[in-house]
Amino acid sequence: MDDFWLLPPVARTWTALTFLTSCCIYAGVISGGRLIFAPSYILKLPVPEIWRIFSSFCITGPRWEVLYDTYFLWTYSSTLEKESPRFTRPGDFFFYILFLGMFILALAGGYMGGRTFLSPMILALAYTYSQDNRRKKVNFFIIQLDAKWLPWAMLLAALVLGGPYGMMYQGTGIIAAHLYDFLTRLYPTFGGGRNYIQTPKFLTRWFGGEVQWSQHKGFGTSFAPQAQQASRPSSGFSTAFSSPWSSRGQGRRLGGE
Repeated sequence: MDDFWLLPPVARTWTALTFLTSCCIYAGVISGGRLIFAPSYILKLPVPEIWRIFSSFCITGPRWEVLYDTYFLWTYSSTLEKESPRFTRPGDFFFYILFLGMFILALAGGYMGGRTFLSPMILALAYTYSQDNRRKKVNFFIIQLDAKWLPWAMLLAALVLGGPYGMMYQGTGIIAAHLYDFLTRLYPTFGGGRNYIQTPKFLTRWFGGEVQWSQHKGFGTSFAPQAQQASRPSSGFSTAFSSPWSSRGQGRRLGGE
């Protein structure tokens, strides 16, 4: 964890928030009941508790799971945000997390009645990591295996520890991650379709990325990066997430040949 502050911004913030939140819950400092997913409270009037949608992805399991869940979250989220060729622009990884979260909420929360969703989210991250690094060797506890088998090994562990329900619950993460992979890579590449899952421009701008503005002229249209306009103020969120990763170039595949 010595390099924690060198992690890319979304992974760094998410990991720190998850560890601190979980420690406070299991130490009795705050009530977990105020943070879990509960639709009746989220829609409660006059003060809807909207934060539950996000805090439910920041709660680990008890005891040793505080360390293990935090470690897996740190490992896969930081590697994907920093190295994956899927996320080359500012905001790409954040939008990917939002996409996964939406489907995990629908499946694990709405259909299966779940209240916390970090475990299926970690499995979703592991699935995407395995697709980017299929031939890379990884260690899963004491077993070394190809990365392509990693999510299935984690799913088997969920079956052993949590039974069929635990396996299906965490398996919602694989469904969400595979759907993202299908819509953004498999279908456009092999099916000749179009990738409709594009990071919105406001998110790219929010994370400090360049957004083009156009100027019409008699002989055509010229474009220039909006970020170069000195008079444009930056948002607080963009400043808080400013880092070397916000202007990085093309990603590279880990363990590539």
